[in-house]
Amino acid sequence: MYLGIDIGTSAVKSVLIDRNQSVIAIASESLKISKRKPLYSEQNPNDWWHASLKTITSIKKSKPFDFCQLKSIGLTGQMHGAVCLDKKGEILYPAILWDDGRSYKECNYLNKHHKDFEQLGGNLVMPGFTAPKLLWLKRNKPDLFNKIDKILLPKDYLRYKLTGEFATDMSDASGTLWLDIRKRKWSETTLSACDLKESNMAKLYEGTECTGYLLPSIQKIFEIKKPIKVIAGASDNAAGALSVGSYSPGQAMISLGTSGVYFSPTSLVATNTKKGLHTFCHAIKQRWHQMGVILSAGSALSWWGNVCERDKETFFNSLSKQYDDKYIPLFLPYLSGERTPCNNPFAKASFIGMTHNTTYIEMVQSVLEGVAFAIADCEDTITETQTKINSVSVIGGGAKSLYWGKIIASVLNRDLSYHHNSSIGPMFGAARLAIYEDNELSLEQVFTQPKIVTVIKPDPKLQQQLDWRRSLYHQSYKNLKEIFKLQ
Repeated sequence: MYLGIDIGTSAVKSVLIDRNQSVIAIASESLKISKRKPLYSEQNPNDWWHASLKTITSIKKSKPFDFCQLKSIGLTGQMHGAVCLDKKGEILYPAILWDDGRSYKECNYLNKHHKDFEQLGGNLVMPGFTAPKLLWLKRNKPDLFNKIDKILLPKDYLRYKLTGEFATDMSDASGTLWLDIRKRKWSETTLSACDLKESNMAKLYEGTECTGYLLPSIQKIFEIKKPIKVIAGASDNAAGALSVGSYSPGQAMISLGTSGVYFSPTSLVATNTKKGLHTFCHAIKQRWHQMGVILSAGSALSWWGNVCERDKETFFNSLSKQYDDKYIPLFLPYLSGERTPCNNPFAKASFIGMTHNTTYIEMVQSVLEGVAFAIADCEDTITETQTKINSVSVIGGGAKSLYWGKIIASVLNRDLSYHHNSSIGPMFGAARLAIYEDNELSLEQVFTQPKIVTVIKPDPKLQQQLDWRRSLYHQSYKNLKEIFKLQ
């Protein structure tokens, strides 16, 4: 048996699968985010730890016989989060998350004075990344910064609690901007720009490698006597891609989770930094990937649901299966600022064009469209690098809505494939990495494409209408860009 654990933003999720990749049990435990100041987004790393224990305990209780046959654990999680530990391994400050925008001044400084980040790290320095967060801490919390011994990413804090080891994988390490993505090693140049050393960082592994074993005290909690391996794992998006067999060029993936991601594997490093495209190592050796990221996808829908006191399922059930040509508002989904292609932490979400007759369900439609337009912007930044996309799979909680898929397929003018278990993506990909490490199997044998249950094709009539609305969407952002800075 193999366990995959995903340290998400809204929840920790765990899945137990067997060697044949059949899902045995799934458990989830929700998390809270602190946004105590404008641009701030934080979590307590200990909340990840306690939530992880709860999910594992839940699986153990529901499937005790299967759980006792556990052989190894794969880890994945939200990228970029900065967990700062002192020499005793104690947390010094709340984890600064991927959608935190406070370090915009540090980004401007690093982009202007340290071009090595773009050359070695393959990306512009943006507020979401780990490097500017640490420079912000150095400038604003110098006493705290001077106590830092280790800097870990979210999934790697869980690894530390499970094994006592400081380790990470190449895909997640890429998101710090301290990794030389071509050489796949820590860069002394970019680390020194933040007054850090390689000794402050976790040991690097490929995603398929073993990083250690469960501590005896943890084995006792789980009532397991034999040693259990913990595999390096992957960033949430790389793991999500592996869940649908996306590791070769041409096999793209869209993830509709809290954030939205357009992911395209490559066999070489190809960048488009001017448009905010991310270029990172994949979790598979000698593979990289391009990634366009929007900061609010499913979270935009959840936000509107909270405002209306309705959940996502109610929204999806209320929407018409046929597109209504009557006018509905436009929505800019920039609730936490934006990355690709805007790179603007000050961007704000906006409804444009409401009247007395506008209904809440029409505004749901506009939210779905706004996210679809932002996803299409991500695809454009990828194809501008001459990357060819042959197929696109959809994963994440948003994959439950085929209606949303129809909108996205029509905006992109592409077929979208939905797979069996597509909504559990990253944790399933992490468990697959554990299977690969533990068995003498090929990439093709482990990272297969799960059964396609639905293919959504573009709707020509809908496509024509959405093309026009997307042009208005772009014009709206241009007109509001300067106003956002004043708020």
